[in-house]
Amino acid sequence: MSQRVLVIGYVWPEPNSSAAGTHMMSLLKLFRAQDWQVEFATPAQPTEHMIELNSYGISSKEIVLNCSSFDEYITEFNPSIVMFDRFMMEEQFGWRVDKFAPNALKILDTEDLQCLRQARYTAHKAKRDFTLTDLQSDIAKREIAAILRCDLSLIISSYEMSLLESFFKVDLSLCHHLPFMVNLETLPNSLPEFEQRSHFMTIGNFRHAPNWDAVLYLQEIWPLIKKQLPDAQLHIYGSYPPPKATALNNPKTGFLIKGWAEDANHVMQSAKVCLAPLRFGAGIKGKLLEAMINQTPSVTTDIGAEGMTQQGLAWPGKIANSAEEFANAAVELYKERTQFEQSANNANQLLKAFYDQEQLGAKLIPKIHAILENLATHRMNNFTGQMLKHHTMKSTQYMAQWIEAKNKNNSQ
Repeated sequence: MSQRVLVIGYVWPEPNSSAAGTHMMSLLKLFRAQDWQVEFATPAQPTEHMIELNSYGISSKEIVLNCSSFDEYITEFNPSIVMFDRFMMEEQFGWRVDKFAPNALKILDTEDLQCLRQARYTAHKAKRDFTLTDLQSDIAKREIAAILRCDLSLIISSYEMSLLESFFKVDLSLCHHLPFMVNLETLPNSLPEFEQRSHFMTIGNFRHAPNWDAVLYLQEIWPLIKKQLPDAQLHIYGSYPPPKATALNNPKTGFLIKGWAEDANHVMQSAKVCLAPLRFGAGIKGKLLEAMINQTPSVTTDIGAEGMTQQGLAWPGKIANSAEEFANAAVELYKERTQFEQSANNANQLLKAFYDQEQLGAKLIPKIHAILENLATHRMNNFTGQMLKHHTMKSTQYMAQWIEAKNKNNSQ
């Protein structure tokens, strides 16, 4: 049976700007591959780098926050599946879906656990180690509540799956581990070899706090690398660089802010080593997956590599957690051809074992079908979710209706 899928996005997909955009497009294309009707709706403003969804057979719709026009829209569209992009969209629109499309399967694409990223950020700013008690936050309560209200949540990191089970006590029948999906058939056939590459690089949306912090940390690491490799350069790519980032551009030291990359694969393939000194964050990292795809060795931290590999498979590069260790690891990879080639081999093994689009899709789609066929029973077994829906239908609904009424009064 063909499904009608409504995806409610936090932002318009930008696969060339962020890992989240790439992951969203993978899901949209997977749904279309089932011959499902897919519509992407968002209250976000159009952006410079947003993808043209129509070219993939995906329709789109602009929707409005705190407005009953959505009620009429979803009633007419009558979806059998609704997927929310991050928990904030479930908070905004979940109760309306429950009311006007009660039989639609509700999926939450978490992207990463926002509460984990925020808790680590808070600890980092306070210059102390992150502890699990940092997760006792309002954002955690909101995010876990959204997970419990949905029929299925897509969790990108194996670490986050275990955290949900062990710390938050979420029944894993409500969750599905789904890393980034890579089409292995489109991997590059030939790539520049060790001698054909030069310099270091990093890439990431500057609006994403962990990426900006990594750029600042690289200011501390780079002189340690430069001391050992005086001719090397560091090329820093990413969308939406603010003035504070471009101000760091320094041709004299080889610390170069390049900004938007028209072709992320090309700049990744041109570099000898990808640097990702991430000190906080969550989920799994698109730049490190791109490094694997392009057989570019990477140096990252435990935070960067978290959830991206599995037992028995080596990291395609090195992991280091202090500035000195990071710099030394980067220099070693840069100079040693044998390590470069071993990293490329490790990347290929990891891609096949962990990120194969065919295998991942073949697990997700049957799970969606199984829940659809037994939706009433599935929901009956999730009493906590039903309880949270009951209270949300009262609190969030009335708040949204109050905002809508206030907006109408202000416009008169």
